[in-house]
Amino acid sequence: MTQDLTEEQIKHALQGISVPPQPQIMVDLQMEQVMPDPDLRVIARLISQDPGLAGSLLKIVNSPFFALANRISSIQQAVNLLGVRRVINIVNAQSIRGEMTDENIVNLNRFWDSAQDIAMTCMTLAKKIGCVEPDEAYALGLFHNCGIPLMLKRFPYYIEVLEESYAQPGQRIVDVENQRLNTNHAVIGYFTAKSWLLPKHLCDAIASHHNAEQIFGEEDHHDAGLKNLLAILKMAEHICRAHKVLANQPVDHEWNAVGGRILEYVGLTEYDFENIEFNCREMMTSGEGRYYQD
Repeated sequence: MTQDLTEEQIKHALQGISVPPQPQIMVDLQMEQVMPDPDLRVIARLISQDPGLAGSLLKIVNSPFFALANRISSIQQAVNLLGVRRVINIVNAQSIRGEMTDENIVNLNRFWDSAQDIAMTCMTLAKKIGCVEPDEAYALGLFHNCGIPLMLKRFPYYIEVLEESYAQPGQRIVDVENQRLNTNHAVIGYFTAKSWLLPKHLCDAIASHHNAEQIFGEEDHHDAGLKNLLAILKMAEHICRAHKVLANQPVDHEWNAVGGRILEYVGLTEYDFENIEFNCREMMTSGEGRYYQD
C-alpha cells in the first residue's frame, strides 16, 4: 500500500463521511420491509448490490457485540444473524445519512453500476476457477472501489482525475491520483473497509488492487491468498470493462500490462479466458449479470 498519508490522517479525513447508498436499492428495501412477511433472502440480495449498505451491515455483525470466532464477509450470513428488524433499522439509519444531491447521484452511477457487475463477475469466476470462496470474491468485487464515492465527495473534480489516471499507460492508476490529490481511492478504500471491520485479507486486497503488476511480477511473492483475490478481481474488471464504465477510456492499460501473467498464474489460456469473458458478458447483457443469484 502506498504511504501517502498516515493512518491517523486518513482516519481524520474519513470522519463523518459514509458511502452513500443507491436510491433505488433503498426504495426496494423499504417496499420489502412493509410486506407482511419480509423475505431475508430478498433483503440480503438487495443489500448485496450496494457497497455502503453492505459495509454498514458487516461492520455491525463483525463488531465485538456478536463475538464471532471469525469475521464474515457474506451478506446473507450477516442478514441471518441480525434478523429482519435489526437490518431494517440499519437500512433506515443509512437512508438518513445518505441524502444526496441530483448531481452526486449522476456522478455515482458509474460506481454503482461497476461495483455490482464486477461483484457478480468475481463470484462467477471464483465458482469456475475455484481459487477463492465465491462469497469472498463477491465482497471484494463490491468493495474494492469503495474509496471512489469518498473521493468524489471530497474532490468535486475527482472524475476528471480518475479518467486521466486510467488514460496513462506505463503508470499505476493510483500514481496519477497521488500526484494530483496526495492520496488515492485504494488507500481511502482500505481504511473504509477497515472501519467496516471487513476481514484483513480483503482490506489488504483493496489496498493493493492497483499494484497487480508489481505483485504478479515478483517471483518470490508468496502471498498466494492475495494473488488469488487480485487475479479474480483483475479478470472481472476487464470483463466488465471498468476502464470504460468508470473512466470513459477505450483501452484497458492495466490489463494489457498484467493480464498475461494473471492468466498464466490461474492456469488459463487466452482462448479459455475469451470463452469465460464471452459467457459473463452474455449473462450481463441478458439481464442476468447484475441480478442473477446464487
